[in-house]
Amino acid sequence: MQKSVRYNEGHALYLAFLARKEGTKRGFLSKKTAEASRWHEKWFALYQNVLFYFEGEQSCRPAGMYLLEGCSCERTPAPPRAGAGPGGVRDALDKQYYFTVLFGHEGQKPLELRCEEEQDGKEWMEAIHQASYADILIEREVLMQKYIHLVQIVETEKIAANQLRHQLEDQDTEIERLKSEIIALNKTKERMRPYQSNQEDEDPDIKKIKKVQSFMRGWLCRRKWKTIVQDYICSPHAESMRKRNQIVFTMVEAESEYVHQLYILVNGFLRPLRMAASSKKPPISHDDVSSIFLNSETIMFLHEIFHQGLKARIANWPTLILADLFDILLPMLNIYQEFVRNHQYSLQVLANCKQNRDFDKLLKQYEANPACEGRMLETFLTYPMFQIPRYIITLHELLAHTPHEHVERKSLEFAKSKLEELSRVMHDEVSDTENIRKNLAIERMIVEGCDILLDTSQTFIRQGSLIQVPSVERGKLSKVRLGSLSLKKEGERQCFLFTKHFLICTRSSGGKLHLLKTGGVLSLIDCTLIEEPDASDDDSKGSGQVFGHLDFKIVVEPPDAAAFTVVLLAPSRQEKAAWMSDISQCVDNIRCNGLMTVVFEENSKVTVPHMIKSDARLHKDDTDICFSKTLNSCKVPQIRYASVERLLERLTDLRFLSIDFLNTFLHTYRIFTTAAVVLGKLSDIYKRPFTSIPVRSLELFFATSQNNRGEHLVDGKSPRLCRKFSSPPPLAVSRTSSPVRARKLSLTSPLNSKIGALDLTTSSSPTTTTQSPAASPPPHTGQIPLDLSRGLSSPEQSPGSVEENVDNPRMDLCNKLKRSIQKAVLESAPADRAGVESSPAADTTELSPCRSPSTPRHLRYRQPGGQTADNAHCSVSPASAFAIATAAAGHGSPPGFNNTERTCDKEFIIRRTATNRVLNVLRHWVSKHAQDFELNNELKMNVLNLLEEVLRDPDLLPQERKATANILRALSQDDQDDIHLKLEDIIQMTDCMKAECFQSLSAMELAEQITLLDHVIFRSIPYEEFLGQGWMKLDKNERTPYIMKTSQHFNDMSNLVASQIMNYADVSSRANAIEKWVAVADICRCLHNYNGVLEITSALNRSAIYRLKKTWAKVSKQTKALMDKLQKTVSSEGRFKNLRETLKNCNPPAVPYLGMYLTDLAFIEEGTPNFTEEGLVNFSKMRMISHIIREIRQFQQTSYRIDHQPKVTQYLLDKDLIIDEDTLYELSLKIEPRLPA
Repeated sequence: MQKSVRYNEGHALYLAFLARKEGTKRGFLSKKTAEASRWHEKWFALYQNVLFYFEGEQSCRPAGMYLLEGCSCERTPAPPRAGAGPGGVRDALDKQYYFTVLFGHEGQKPLELRCEEEQDGKEWMEAIHQASYADILIEREVLMQKYIHLVQIVETEKIAANQLRHQLEDQDTEIERLKSEIIALNKTKERMRPYQSNQEDEDPDIKKIKKVQSFMRGWLCRRKWKTIVQDYICSPHAESMRKRNQIVFTMVEAESEYVHQLYILVNGFLRPLRMAASSKKPPISHDDVSSIFLNSETIMFLHEIFHQGLKARIANWPTLILADLFDILLPMLNIYQEFVRNHQYSLQVLANCKQNRDFDKLLKQYEANPACEGRMLETFLTYPMFQIPRYIITLHELLAHTPHEHVERKSLEFAKSKLEELSRVMHDEVSDTENIRKNLAIERMIVEGCDILLDTSQTFIRQGSLIQVPSVERGKLSKVRLGSLSLKKEGERQCFLFTKHFLICTRSSGGKLHLLKTGGVLSLIDCTLIEEPDASDDDSKGSGQVFGHLDFKIVVEPPDAAAFTVVLLAPSRQEKAAWMSDISQCVDNIRCNGLMTVVFEENSKVTVPHMIKSDARLHKDDTDICFSKTLNSCKVPQIRYASVERLLERLTDLRFLSIDFLNTFLHTYRIFTTAAVVLGKLSDIYKRPFTSIPVRSLELFFATSQNNRGEHLVDGKSPRLCRKFSSPPPLAVSRTSSPVRARKLSLTSPLNSKIGALDLTTSSSPTTTTQSPAASPPPHTGQIPLDLSRGLSSPEQSPGSVEENVDNPRMDLCNKLKRSIQKAVLESAPADRAGVESSPAADTTELSPCRSPSTPRHLRYRQPGGQTADNAHCSVSPASAFAIATAAAGHGSPPGFNNTERTCDKEFIIRRTATNRVLNVLRHWVSKHAQDFELNNELKMNVLNLLEEVLRDPDLLPQERKATANILRALSQDDQDDIHLKLEDIIQMTDCMKAECFQSLSAMELAEQITLLDHVIFRSIPYEEFLGQGWMKLDKNERTPYIMKTSQHFNDMSNLVASQIMNYADVSSRANAIEKWVAVADICRCLHNYNGVLEITSALNRSAIYRLKKTWAKVSKQTKALMDKLQKTVSSEGRFKNLRETLKNCNPPAVPYLGMYLTDLAFIEEGTPNFTEEGLVNFSKMRMISHIIREIRQFQQTSYRIDHQPKVTQYLLDKDLIIDEDTLYELSLKIEPRLPA
């Protein structure tokens, strides 16, 4: 151990632990003792600039340590061997690598070391050289020389200043001498004047009175003006003007920073890339450069002019006239429309160009420029997207502090209205920017990269931690590694869900993500979701018991590879339900888009599908709705303003259901309607689908290019418009009533068709072993029904039919659709066979394996005859065929089902589609927004009644029955499976515990329990409290109790930190307490608890703590530097710019600062009304609110895996330790009194 070094033993042990775990270099070395010159083998570990050595590799406590700062390391020759020994031993000793560490401290003996291999010795020497900070010391010497040089210059300037000062004093003396001479000359001149008797006659008392009067008049005048000035300084008008001036100064600084960012974009990227494009081997073309940067150079020139005008106005301060500058700027801001409109395309072109290695290498060189400060080109291209909203915010703040009679009031209001109008026009292009940035942030975290995230139509849905269960052949779980510890360590995965893909990644120790080699990127179109284990699988039964039914399967069937199964384990049932709802909703969207592809010929990313073009209600503005130009995930224009009726109509439109619309609606519906109205609309859709859906929507839902069977929608008096119910079956769903445990959600083959009539009756079935000759076809009625009893094309098919299929593109398309439908039918074959084997022989004809019980009777198997060759048309549209195929995937028919009434007509498909839509919305509502039903028992009972009514439907398909039962189960289950810890439980557990003191608790324990408490309180906030700015109302404690509880806990924790520091009387103890709390804050940062970081830093910045100069002088420089780093992370500068960027790059679990989101919500609420002047709902505002709530709930849903320690939480929640603010300041004054002025 080195001498004359003060150290903290606990800190040294902690560093030794880190050195053993994460040391730069570790291994065995031989150390020469100073006394006996003997060599002893020790285990060394190097961490930063400290070298620890242990008695052995398994030793926990270090035998000693060396501080390597300022040392030097050099190789030494092998020492001579005095003793005679075997030649082999001497050769082995001579071959060893010897090196010596020389310390810069006086009296410190050198450290002599040796190792077995030369390569190992060189690595040790290199590591010790880096740890000695020799390069930094050299740089310090260089800087010291520069500093001495500057000091000499300063001294020279001081001498010159003193000389000038003496010269000025001499000049002042000369001036005084000249003044005295002038006075003497004036007196002499006055003596030469004639004698004036009237001056001598004036009474001296009168002169004194006049002097006193003159003095009093001056004093009263000065006092009056002083009072006037002081009154004005304290007036609200002066305060408003000061704030207004501060806003202007801030705007000038922001404009200067923005111009600097544009300058870097143009001069650091645009112009160098233009030169590179003109080279002999250009890494990028001029067209791509123009597509990436657009008109950014013109934007820079415009803002340089505007910035010069602002600086000229500042030069004339305090007269600040800005309105004319905005009058000049406004007509030119239309150039932003081109930039915003093509921003997504710009990022896409940049992503494509990055595939070129030469361009990527060149771009990284430009981004390494110190002026970029580590920012990427995508970041600079995003800055202009937010400039117009920034101007609107500034003008809004200016108008708030500008009097109504101010000369600029009207001009600023006009500028604000014009900017808001421009912003509304640009809002359509800006809406997807946040999603693109999120995708790019995730793509940068993945080491291998992920090309699918560069697709601008890929929308982020959710992310979180799941555990992947290892599997063996045939998809059965492995019993060997079902231990929770091994699963958590080896099977933890970071999962990301997008609208089209599902990513599964592992996280390295450095925080980077790695895609799994097999099953890392799952295309949802190839996936089958299995929510619960199959009841017939014994292994799945065992897994359900082990995992508590928290596991679910994703069966992946890629078209170009073998199928495989991914088994994932959710932390809780609530999270499993949320994942299930989101995954199934995304797949439903893909299925809907695939169905639209089958029916209509136009379905690309650029153009709107033909069905939407045909329905003007989906894209044309009307008195009760207004659309934006941005398309949602279903390629339908997003709603900007709409009435409540139109929003409910969009929610229940059977043609599509966008997940972003559904999330926005369910997050914000309570602002413009009630849950009872929403549930009533869903009930109407289920009970009366024809009367609740617009006629035009029904027509377009079945729009085809063929002539149908002549059937038309029946009038409202038809009894088939309402559902027919038989005697209600039992509500408990048995295993036999719905044996289907897997729900097929994928659309296996996208089809492109220009026809509507299909013939699927010309192929034989390989799955049918025998066919009954007694099965005769029904009488021919002039129409050929869809035959679902046939399998894939058999080799026995006649050559003529093959040629006909080749020559006839219509028949080729029919075969494609046939194979897609038959795949859904064949998946049910095993369950159907089991049902047939257990049924009586008399029912074999009715329940043949070649047909599904859920298929309408007149669509079942018919013996093919000559009629099929003559008629190449089918009366069923592709949309109908898809719905029938979905129905044919069932594996059982519930009691009371009448097959004769299930016909392939529009009414049957509408009823089934309406039921699926209602169940889809309810499933999403119940799984993602369970708090609505926990707080509203009446709503819960109404939903239960509706679901029970659905179960009594005799026409209900098996998969619909299972979905209804799952929703009922999720809605009716109690909270006993909620494993989340609650604050009330923590308080109850700490009541009976013995109190702990601050000294006995480690920084790690404090940080973990602070994080646990912060997350428990943050997680308990229901999302409805974020609506309506309830936290700013007078009755905030009643309207938002959980938000107020979070705010109170933040203040209590901050007060506890300050109180604990002030409890110590001596300076060293206070300094140690500050260092310990800063260490706690740093651990909170590592745990992603940024709320805890802000709690501690705000306490340390209080006036009572901050003014303790003597205490802060005892705090180490490392602690001060660490505190500055933490404060920079959670700083409120730029609307928490650094904290937002940090949160985007971190994965849950995390605890953000709630005040940041409340500020965003308050700005949205104040700046935008909920309803327009026409009474329409501002759904664009609802979308922005929903985006913030989704981000909050993302951090709420993922819990920490931290064990609760009652002894620590009792200390943290003990309010007796808290000292109020006034008492804290009094203690601070007692500890360090104010210095005399």
